[in-house]
Amino acid sequence: MKPLDPRLLRLSRTARGFIVAAAGTGVLRTLATIAIAWGIAAAVTLGVDAVRDGRVPAAFGQALALLGGAFVLRAVAAWATDDLAARAAAKVKSEMRTTVLARAAERGPSWLAGRSSAGFATTLGPGLDALDAYFGRYLPQLALTAIATPMLLVAIGLGDLTSGLIILFALPVIPVFMILIGLATQSLQRKQSDALAKLGAAFTEAVEGLATLKVFGRARRQVGRIAAVTDEYRRGTIGVLRLSFMSGFALELAASLSVALVAVSIGIRLVDGSLGLGAAMFVLVLAPEAFAPVRQVGADFHAAQDGVEASAAVLDVLADDEAASSSATGSSGTDTDTAAPATAVDVRGLDVRGLTVRRPDVVIGPFDLHAEPGTVVVLAGPSGSGKSSIIAALRGVLPHDGVVTVPGPAGASVAERTTWADQRPRLVRGTIAENVALSATPDDADVRTALGDAGLGLDPGLPVGAGGSGLSGGQAQRVAVARALYRARREQTPLVLLDEPTSALDAEAEARVIAAVRGLAADGAVVVVASHRPAVVAAADVRVDVRAGGSVTVRRGVRA
Repeated sequence: MKPLDPRLLRLSRTARGFIVAAAGTGVLRTLATIAIAWGIAAAVTLGVDAVRDGRVPAAFGQALALLGGAFVLRAVAAWATDDLAARAAAKVKSEMRTTVLARAAERGPSWLAGRSSAGFATTLGPGLDALDAYFGRYLPQLALTAIATPMLLVAIGLGDLTSGLIILFALPVIPVFMILIGLATQSLQRKQSDALAKLGAAFTEAVEGLATLKVFGRARRQVGRIAAVTDEYRRGTIGVLRLSFMSGFALELAASLSVALVAVSIGIRLVDGSLGLGAAMFVLVLAPEAFAPVRQVGADFHAAQDGVEASAAVLDVLADDEAASSSATGSSGTDTDTAAPATAVDVRGLDVRGLTVRRPDVVIGPFDLHAEPGTVVVLAGPSGSGKSSIIAALRGVLPHDGVVTVPGPAGASVAERTTWADQRPRLVRGTIAENVALSATPDDADVRTALGDAGLGLDPGLPVGAGGSGLSGGQAQRVAVARALYRARREQTPLVLLDEPTSALDAEAEARVIAAVRGLAADGAVVVVASHRPAVVAAADVRVDVRAGGSVTVRRGVRA
């Protein structure tokens, strides 16, 4: 595993700035450490002279002042490093989460469908939280080690060449131990990261299917399943901690033996008079400091492993995405096989040329369609025939062949020109009004109008739980339809896409939704509705029949 992934530096400007800042504070800390050793050596030497001569030299006070100033400088540099690390960790986590979520939104549901939602959430949540240790301890120590070790080695060599040579030859022993221990830890830590994702997936699946499990009396069996996965994760954590403690002991032993060699050599030469007291004290103080950065970076490497694994997982996701995007662009050679097919021209109608959606089980299309503003298009066909796939292609979130030109002003994105309602309502915790407007300050009059057109007479201030708990299936669907009506009217989006908006509604509520759809068309929008309900099909101007085998037929003038 790399001590520092270069992809992280390319992705995050904050990470690059932090490395530079940590290097600067590392230089200050190293200079302060050398000054402390010099001050201690000078104070001891002058103190011995004072005892021998019976008077305190004037330089003794200067040595103490240097010593105090050096301690203050090192403390300030250490505080600055910790403060910068905390700020950098928070900002880098935010940058990485924002980048991944934005990329997920760009790639769309088809990209997310190939990934574990629980593992994805675990990586972006508690996984990236482990970057606190990575930036708070490991990276500052890595920068300090790269700077302090050569500077301290040069300072010791200037003080005593023999001690410098001993440390120079003994120092590589610690990195060798670190490499061997790191190779043993890498596979163990990867297994631990996989165990955490497995635990998150097991818990998420149990929560999502809890209602079904309770109906069939299988809910209690999940307790044992989650307990087994939790115990596996616990045993893995103990194994990582055991190896970390053993590695810490090995590094401490190697550093202690190396410092002992320097101390014995200094003691012998100090006795025979070949080495002065000042130089001996200076080297003795600095010798442990020369090994300390290397020893500490090895210990902090284990503490930061969770963050390293999480950041590597995020960077791998982004790298795979970029590779897939490059491959798709390079293979097509044209702009007709992309996930964002809208052209940047100011057009009035929806224009589809040769649209073909390729799924693992069936190829849908090709077909052509042109719908002027004020047109209601219905995608009719049995469940599973591909209506939702065509909706996704029109939204620009599903790769396809052919060209789709979305109406709207030049320069606006597909999302800005489109209003969309899924057949599975996605509601959040809050009030009905907040779910309709997707805003903390919704327009009450417009919300009530949208709810009325969707056939829902509930109070807009009624609280809704996560996932729409507290509402029936039909009520949740009408809230989703009201959301689409609210956005389409306020934003004046020229294209409205509705996926099975009346599948859970009674005839009266369905009639109100159909009237609202016709109203959007009358206001100048192109409305595309995926539905198999006869009333919706009868209200359409254009009918696109999507059959189970993937064939598509376009019929015009079908409105009853």
